[in-house]
Amino acid sequence: MAYIAHIRESDKKVQTVGEHLLGVQVLAEGFGDKLSVGHIAGLAGMLHDMGKYTEEFKEYILMAVNHPEAPPKRGSVDHSTAGGKLLFDLFHDHTKSSSDKAVMMNRMLLAEIVGNAIISHHSYLQDFLNPNLESNYLNRVRDKKLEEFEWSKTNFFKHVINETTFHEYVDEAVKELDVYLKKDSETSREQQLMFLSKFIFSALIDADRTNTGCFEENNSSESLVPEEIFGLFYDRLMLQIDSFAAQEDASSPINLLRREMSDQCDQFANKPSDIYTLSIPTGGGKTLASLRYALKHAKIFRKKHIIYVVPYTTIIEQNAKEVRDILQDEAHILEHHSNVVEEETENDELEDGLINIRQKLKLAKDNWDSPIIFTTMVQFLNVFYADGSRNIRRLHNLSDSVIIFDEVQKVPVSCISLFNQAVNFLKSHANSSIVLCTATQPELDYVQHKLNIEPEAEMISGLDHVIQAFKRVDIVDRATGEQFDSDKLADFVMEKVEEVQSVLVILNTKTVVKTLYQKLQEQSLPVSVYHLSTSMCAAHRNEILAEVKGKLQNRSPVICISTQLIEAGVDVSFKCVIRSLSGLDSIAQAAGRCNRHGEDDVQQVYVIDHAEEKLDRLKEIKRGKEISAKILVDLKRDPSSHGGSLLSVQAMERYFQEFYTEFESSLNYFISKLGEDMTDLLSSPRMENKYYQAYRQRHQEALPLFLVNSYKTAAEHFEVIDSHTTSVIVPFGEGAGIITDLNGQQSIEDLTRLLRRAQQYTINIFKHEKEQLSKNNALVAYLDGKVLALTEGAYHESYGLNLENDSPFELRMW
Repeated sequence: MAYIAHIRESDKKVQTVGEHLLGVQVLAEGFGDKLSVGHIAGLAGMLHDMGKYTEEFKEYILMAVNHPEAPPKRGSVDHSTAGGKLLFDLFHDHTKSSSDKAVMMNRMLLAEIVGNAIISHHSYLQDFLNPNLESNYLNRVRDKKLEEFEWSKTNFFKHVINETTFHEYVDEAVKELDVYLKKDSETSREQQLMFLSKFIFSALIDADRTNTGCFEENNSSESLVPEEIFGLFYDRLMLQIDSFAAQEDASSPINLLRREMSDQCDQFANKPSDIYTLSIPTGGGKTLASLRYALKHAKIFRKKHIIYVVPYTTIIEQNAKEVRDILQDEAHILEHHSNVVEEETENDELEDGLINIRQKLKLAKDNWDSPIIFTTMVQFLNVFYADGSRNIRRLHNLSDSVIIFDEVQKVPVSCISLFNQAVNFLKSHANSSIVLCTATQPELDYVQHKLNIEPEAEMISGLDHVIQAFKRVDIVDRATGEQFDSDKLADFVMEKVEEVQSVLVILNTKTVVKTLYQKLQEQSLPVSVYHLSTSMCAAHRNEILAEVKGKLQNRSPVICISTQLIEAGVDVSFKCVIRSLSGLDSIAQAAGRCNRHGEDDVQQVYVIDHAEEKLDRLKEIKRGKEISAKILVDLKRDPSSHGGSLLSVQAMERYFQEFYTEFESSLNYFISKLGEDMTDLLSSPRMENKYYQAYRQRHQEALPLFLVNSYKTAAEHFEVIDSHTTSVIVPFGEGAGIITDLNGQQSIEDLTRLLRRAQQYTINIFKHEKEQLSKNNALVAYLDGKVLALTEGAYHESYGLNLENDSPFELRMW
């Protein structure tokens, strides 16, 4: 019998090891070609399951399939080490002499990069040197004994590729590595190799899962021609933009300026891919202008994806809906809020070859292969730095793309250096064009690990004039020397709504938002009061926002109480905004929700100091609030200081400089448990690497590797948000049906569809919230515990998550 890679669940058809390896090689080569490293990626693909060429694995998989009631013992078969071991044995010998030392060194490097991807493809990239001064990599490829290694090697060269052709293939991969390392003179060698390692791992993971999924579903993987779609989308967008010229107010100064800035973005699309800034003021038509640039640039330069990355504190569905409506397309626009399925971080090698529910969830397409993707900053950073294989599977699809970072000033402080390094890689090696899009550009070049951005990177000319033209509000300081509690604030809100009909209140924590909402509800006001927070799923927030917009358009009295999620990407315009004191960038964003379209004379934005907000765990908000408070005091003493305005360019520069100086020790993602910066774990040079120095001192010899960095350890300690969160599906609207459907028997294709639909009906809960929900019997686990859902009582019609699990059923609106 042939050696088996997988056995299909439906008809027990066998996929041979040779068929699988060659299929994965072809896919991986295609992914690798985006970086001109097709042979490096292909090498990982052809070798990753070489260890299945053994009698041991054949017996294991036949036993597992034929006797599911008595599966083989876990941990009994290792098939992922063999391919990495082959590369190490053949190409990582320091004792061999060579006429070309550079080629020999690159062969060794290639063995380390590709070998690590292969041995790790059921978990995550291993440490070359870990905090215990051991090499997980060497323990596998050099020290581990594999009983049937020679036999699997013989079969590999017999059934997949002969030795001569294999060595020629490796030589091509070595050439690619040499070209790759010479491409970017501004980035350290270690950093380039770290990102290459992650890219190759991504290509292998996606190729392996795609090939396996296609075999299991008995279909072939489809490939789109994105440039054709982008051309069609561009034409549809231009029809929409041209239609604005027929509107009554098309000739107003604001609308003429919006059109001018949109035209400038269109012209900018002809420039080569690079890192650019787009500093259109709030209300200036940023979404459509950036989309216009992206579609035209993608069409001209044959990009594969357009990816919008928005802050983790905001909502993405509004922009996605706006784009869907204009482009008249549902199928090719993906929203990715969070991972609905719990990430696998443990080794799942012992389940390979079998198709159970855990494997189906793993194989479900979650790889960002859509032409247009809307996602969050958390998900973007997780792709590069988080543990597990689900996130990194998407990395290769960030190449050959247009990536628009909306509200880039919201990059978490601890992740600034990691963000800059990832963006530099996408620019220098991955042929992507980056747009940093915000009304308040942060000083991202003020930090140690700077963005490689050119001086003439701004898309909009005459910014000072533009900013002045978009002035629609006055900031009123009610924070200096004064505090508000919830009762006093409720009175102030009621006073304002009688004056101006519509009031938006933005506070810093969900607790005070909910408290104020409940106080206003108790008043039985003749005005609609709404609540918005991240305790509500996207579909719920959409529904609330639609109602709010309807009230605003009809000039009906309306009050909206929200967390900062409403500040970015939400097109609403209130007569009055009250903002709890916070960072200057947040105050500027809040001001953008007031008199947004200049429909009235200059309106007021009130900045208050809320006495009941607990910000001890929200260090960035707390420090931003303190800096803004100092600037307000300066302006009170001298109205001409800081350019005479809280929102001036001078004030913003002062704010970001002081903000980043305050957090200077945190910018490289300091890991307190290890006393190390994550940037050092990932890419410090050998002689500066603390673990390497300690290893040499302990063993009195060098570690026989070129790479000494700790990829696995870094990933295990990485979280964008300090408190780990878990995604849960909520029983709101279609969410209840999705929960029911997930409980049934599903194919991989069905799971892919359901998990994508579930994005609109999930919320993220913190660890303490998860514990309280469990205590109150409010969580239900599905699909072997990999998907969690709330019970009906744990979700409230007005404010979402209800930890007490006692929401009244009869009041539910779905």
